[in-house]
Amino acid sequence: MAESTEGRMSEGRPVAPSPPRFSLVIPACNEEALLPRLLDSVDRARVLYDGGPESIEVIVADDGSTDATAGIARERGCRTVAAGARRIARARNAGAREARGTILAFVDADSQVHPETFNTIDGLLDSGRVIGGTTGAVFERQSAGLRCTFTGIALLGLAFRGIRALRHPGMDTGVVFCARADFEAIGGYREDYRWGEDVWLLFDLRRRGWRSGRRLEGATRAPAVFSTRKFDRYGDWHYFTMPFRIGWEMLRGRDDAAHRYWYGPR
Repeated sequence: MAESTEGRMSEGRPVAPSPPRFSLVIPACNEEALLPRLLDSVDRARVLYDGGPESIEVIVADDGSTDATAGIARERGCRTVAAGARRIARARNAGAREARGTILAFVDADSQVHPETFNTIDGLLDSGRVIGGTTGAVFERQSAGLRCTFTGIALLGLAFRGIRALRHPGMDTGVVFCARADFEAIGGYREDYRWGEDVWLLFDLRRRGWRSGRRLEGATRAPAVFSTRKFDRYGDWHYFTMPFRIGWEMLRGRDDAAHRYWYGPR
């Protein structure tokens, strides 16, 4: 995954390499166990990308890791950014600020990307009709609870994307993508949100897309693999009880459960 640092020569002078087409940003905190699995899947997708693997840079935004996450990223040829303050929106934005690509893509460190991820995103954005979107995802394992969770989130997509959600019933998650120019125009992820920042980014992109006649779209031909580690920890049905538990705490002016859920032990 390492990119060449050797400049080419033109009339005896070194020429800087062309900027990459894609910048894939991976926010990560203490992800030494699962980051290599994600990077393996990214390597496969880079090899299959029609623009060539050198057209994709990978940036790991290290969000305060105390394990070998940053070292693994460097060994695998990723660019690393010290994001610092345990807030995932800030980590995503820190990675985006270092990006050189014209297209930004974001994926969680415990996920895996589809081999056709970059080709599929490229085709959507090149159409001129799409401002961004997500690839959707499939769970890495299945159960009755997980299938009901998937169905419930797909139904929520009707409220978010309207009838289009019926054509693309995948979850609004996976790899998030948009042009860097649009990302910067909306101000990136909302850093005052400790969770739900990914949903708000899509709302902000959709609002900008309305003005330019572009829509959000699901790149569902290339779904990511969604980690079930939170389901392994909290139970396969916990999506149906968690909102009530977190909501009750927030009504009491606290958010301990929400903080533990999104920022607890890996």
